[in-house]
Amino acid sequence: MDLTSRDLEKGELNRRASQSVDSSPTLSQYHSETSASFASSQEAMEYMSRVQTAVSQRGSILERHPTALSRIATQRSQHNATVGAGLNTHVSHQPLPEFGAGKPYPPPLPEKEEYVVEFAGPEDPLHPQNWPMRRKIAIAVMLAYTTFNATFTSSIYSPAISVISPEFHVSTEVGTLGLSLYVLGFAVGPCLWAPFSELRGRRLPILISMFGFTIFEFAVATAKDLQTIMICRFFGGFFGACPVAVVAAVFSDMFNNRIRGLAITVFAMTVFTGPLFASTVGGFIVQSSLGWRWTEYLTGIMGASALVANIFFLHETYPPVVLIQKAAELRRCTKNWGIHAKQEEIEVDMRELLSKNFSRPFKILFTEPIVLSLSIYMAFLYGLLYLFLTAYPIVFQKIHGFEKGVSGLPYLGLVIGEFIGGTCIILTQPWYNKKLDANNGIPIPEWRLPPAIVGSVAFAGGLFWFGWSGFTADVHWIVPTLSGVLIGFGLLCIFMQAFNYIIDSYLLFAASALAANSILRSLAGAGFPLFATYMFDTLGVNWASTLLGCVAALLTPLPILFYLYGPKLRARSNFATDYMMTAQAHTLDEPIE
Repeated sequence: MDLTSRDLEKGELNRRASQSVDSSPTLSQYHSETSASFASSQEAMEYMSRVQTAVSQRGSILERHPTALSRIATQRSQHNATVGAGLNTHVSHQPLPEFGAGKPYPPPLPEKEEYVVEFAGPEDPLHPQNWPMRRKIAIAVMLAYTTFNATFTSSIYSPAISVISPEFHVSTEVGTLGLSLYVLGFAVGPCLWAPFSELRGRRLPILISMFGFTIFEFAVATAKDLQTIMICRFFGGFFGACPVAVVAAVFSDMFNNRIRGLAITVFAMTVFTGPLFASTVGGFIVQSSLGWRWTEYLTGIMGASALVANIFFLHETYPPVVLIQKAAELRRCTKNWGIHAKQEEIEVDMRELLSKNFSRPFKILFTEPIVLSLSIYMAFLYGLLYLFLTAYPIVFQKIHGFEKGVSGLPYLGLVIGEFIGGTCIILTQPWYNKKLDANNGIPIPEWRLPPAIVGSVAFAGGLFWFGWSGFTADVHWIVPTLSGVLIGFGLLCIFMQAFNYIIDSYLLFAASALAANSILRSLAGAGFPLFATYMFDTLGVNWASTLLGCVAALLTPLPILFYLYGPKLRARSNFATDYMMTAQAHTLDEPIE
């Protein structure tokens, strides 16, 4: 006999007992009358008969399938990690008020877990990982373009600084604030967009953010004073941070472990090439008759096109929210208002919001050597990415005499290097999958680091090459341009593999670890351009690049040290040990006989 049938019999017994004791309209009498009314309903009995038949036919098979079990566990862990999921219901000790309208209190409900919807097995077409590959690729391309807009916009402003500063009668350093404030918005934005995407799904925050992004980009284009430019640039970065923070999570929703690494690598290549392409495009626009304002009109138009595409073609990919949609449909079809998704039980608590999104990221940052060390390294890399927006014009405009638009073409060396780095990571994927299979599907974080080890050496060497070939016009301009191949290769290999290493090491707390990482690196990206001009003018291109190369050389051993001693560090971690227990639990994914 299933749970609901027992509840129906229990209701009938309660009704008879209440009738024998008291005939007044009490809570017990109402309980029995309601239960008896439900039991006498022919529609309810037919409905429960269909449910019982379905469970008897499929439940014992689907519920034990390893993929189904793994997905249910993942959804529950996502639910528990969501702000508000752990909120305890306040229990009042005051007398209960009247129910209202002369009605007694209704009977207690059955166990709510029986009404929580789940996916119908590992092949459920509603689950994003089971969508047709054509749809997943289309969404991935669309979201990569959306993210490209955000990073493209960050640096397209850079060639306009030399025009904006005299127009508004400020120094070049003050004009550079428009670039720094946008990247600062990248640091602040994830504090809102990341938890929002875990609470309401991926689609809604992306739509809201792209609408805000578009509005503020057109506001910069039409600004009449410098303060409007600065404020709107900051909020443009704040809204533009959403796809940067959320799109990688969308890829995790849609692609499994074997494909996810490839998808995120391609995504990262578009993210890192965005600022480099923008500097070239912005230089030609500023040099033309269009003027600097069209650098912002262009990004506003690109943002609007991404917004329209997302409105019509972006589907929700966050599994807990997909289940909310399924539950709503089932409620409409069955008229059973008790059916719900686990995510609908969440109540947002401000104390928990502050704890999970502000205190925990900083706690992980300052107590975990792996997160702190790699965040410093990645912040240095990210800061240099935006520092090159100042260094390249000095080398190719001032020293080699290139015009504003043409001086952006040497960035193609960096772009080519990043594509080579991404290709190398993709080529290592079969080796990674083979080790994954040999270890029963349990990933070892250190497997991510070999490309980062090679990349760290290439990155430091590229900086020395750039400095000592670009400080004089006597060396052909192609030589410092080619140094960008090494720099771009190292940049992407280090950044991508360190990113994946943090995710693998802090699986359940990856969002907090990456939030801390994002804040630190965005602060570096905002700060480095502010002192870049002073550093290169004072030290010269050769010695400034030597200084940066020495810092990069000091950081080079980090991936090697983590490759050798990472397991011992993770074993001592309170946060990483949770990952180890979760990984061990995945060994249960073998079929149950």
